[in-house]
Amino acid sequence: MYRLYIVEDDPGITGAIARIAGAWDLEAQCAEDFRDIIGEFVRFQPHIVLMDITLPFFDGYHWCSEIRRVSNVPIIFISSADTSMNIVMAMNMGADDFISTPFDSQVLMAKIQALLRRAYDFAGTSSLLEHRGAILNTSDATLTYMGEPVALTKNEFKILSCLLENKGRVVSRERLMERLWRTESFIDDNTLTVNVNRLRRKLDAAGLYGFIGTRPGLGYIVE
Repeated sequence: MYRLYIVEDDPGITGAIARIAGAWDLEAQCAEDFRDIIGEFVRFQPHIVLMDITLPFFDGYHWCSEIRRVSNVPIIFISSADTSMNIVMAMNMGADDFISTPFDSQVLMAKIQALLRRAYDFAGTSSLLEHRGAILNTSDATLTYMGEPVALTKNEFKILSCLLENKGRVVSRERLMERLWRTESFIDDNTLTVNVNRLRRKLDAAGLYGFIGTRPGLGYIVE
């Protein structure tokens, strides 16, 4: 089932869209914390986003550009402010389409289905792992924090993805070495330490201090 994230502060509009989406077998979630749209986006991991322009705290253009920093998920703007300038602004920020409100529900669903087919019929979906504002995209092995990219080597990406997949749980050194062994040549215990320490320095430099913890005799943890 595809997931639809609705970023709109009018409960009448969001309720109507959610009901329509449900009838089309889409799982819909409406934005609740308009200060933390990116956090909700990462936790829900939608396949498509509907975005209004006028929102509390930050406008839809801001959130569209923030989503584009971490994901290529299709974004459709829905707004009554359908001036040429607003449409051009939305497209320049990375939107895929713009629908004027009030809208025809059949047209809205047709556009959503068309974008879903275009985005996912011939490509795999991305997976985002988030912690403390750091977002790891496992589909392209990219890490971003505060909108800025953090360059990772292959081994650093594998270590970090394993830790984030097990967030809150200790991951043994043996398990991390097995993760690296599966797709790379064998690395010994000391090489793992070097990789983890290098990854920690990169995270510290990006502002993510103490991101990876050590449990002596057990392994590493992100918590």
